[in-house]
Amino acid sequence: MRKALRWLLSLAVLIGTMTATGATAGAATAAEPDIKDRILAIPGISLIEEKPYAGYRYFVLDFTQPVDHHNPYSRATFKQRITVLHKDTDRPTVMYTSGYDVSTNPSRSEPTQIVDGNQVSVEYRFFPESRPTPTNWAKDDIWQAASDQHAIFKALKPVYAKNWLTTGGSKGGMTATYYKRFYPRDMDGVVAYVAPDDVVNTEDSAYDRFLANVGTKECRDKLAGVQREALVRRGSLEKKYQQYAADNGYTFTTVGSLDKAYEAVVLDYVWGFWQYHLLAECSTIPADAAHATDQAIWDSIDTISGFSFYTDQGLAPYTAYYYQAGTQLGSPTIKQPWLGKLSRYGYQPPRNFVPRDIPMRFQPWAMRDVDSWVKHHADHMLYVYGQNDPWGAERFSLGAGARDSAVYTVAGGNHGSKVSMLAPDQKASATASILRWAGLNPAPAKPRAPFDTKLDAPQLTREPSLRP
Repeated sequence: MRKALRWLLSLAVLIGTMTATGATAGAATAAEPDIKDRILAIPGISLIEEKPYAGYRYFVLDFTQPVDHHNPYSRATFKQRITVLHKDTDRPTVMYTSGYDVSTNPSRSEPTQIVDGNQVSVEYRFFPESRPTPTNWAKDDIWQAASDQHAIFKALKPVYAKNWLTTGGSKGGMTATYYKRFYPRDMDGVVAYVAPDDVVNTEDSAYDRFLANVGTKECRDKLAGVQREALVRRGSLEKKYQQYAADNGYTFTTVGSLDKAYEAVVLDYVWGFWQYHLLAECSTIPADAAHATDQAIWDSIDTISGFSFYTDQGLAPYTAYYYQAGTQLGSPTIKQPWLGKLSRYGYQPPRNFVPRDIPMRFQPWAMRDVDSWVKHHADHMLYVYGQNDPWGAERFSLGAGARDSAVYTVAGGNHGSKVSMLAPDQKASATASILRWAGLNPAPAKPRAPFDTKLDAPQLTREPSLRP
């Protein structure tokens, strides 16, 4: 009897101990930091807002950066806008940038959808929401921007410990490339879309050859006809432009005059069509420009180039871009011989689109350095271009030193070309590379996350024509 009582007592103690241990374990699990708390515990990060989205956590954040990464302990800092689309810390992470500002609405880049991962989106330094006051514009360069991304990666890597990729389209693709060039060990792969590579800024004949042969002669002739007619009718259409500017409160201090702004818009027209539109859309261009109404010419130019863009108000958000174009990136200068002597200014340089109180000096070695590095050292880098996109006339190419890297072209594609638009065998190969770089093995040659009509809608931040 006593033995039975002792056994029952021992059993009760054992059960109690197990229960207490289980409760303790449960409490520890319950007390594990929430992902928002983990992110906000990182020095330099502050929350702007959290937005709900099914299956994710989405945070809009500020990240404190030094104005000059060469002198990180200086008191000169700024708050850089970033967003985090959180899926799971056990998933890969994609760092995305457009090279411009950042959207504060949830979205996924194509690589994020392919790897079904997290996404950290970064606003480029010195765009309006990420600009220090006063602004030392000399620090708006590709190394400083790459160092911004490096600092963000180092801060978030302890939270998101799986593989990281970086991506972006156009100037974002350039930005992803520069990041890999300066910090080659950070990212496990780069997916760069429609990224220009203007190695020698003063030699742009590749663009002229491209525009002389792109699409069909019928479409090229229609576009040239509208563009010529817009300059022939400069007098009457500039009166319309003057009224348009007055009605909307637009001014022209930066570019210098309404006439210069008008011509800049018109000269962007042909390039802008091929950058953003498809050959099939040539049916929307007036077929007989000489007999079209002023309104028809105006509407076609405005739809493709945008008469608001070269106003002070249109240029202001892009000062950081034009500064870089005029100091490091370069910019196209194309001839358009079909205009004859109708053009008064030709393609205007970036200097004309930056306020005159900001000094600028071009550094011709910057792009030569990056181009040479990609040719000889590219590793886990994938480039996608569009066949009919003018920016692809000067593109990145791979040399003998490149490893596990590729360049693809979308047939008939424009500046919105993606991996999903490639020919089936190329699409499968590119997708498999992305999955492999993300550490997802075995890597089936198809996206891992289903398409989401909101998250995966094209991220069409309207960029100026003739600007990446």
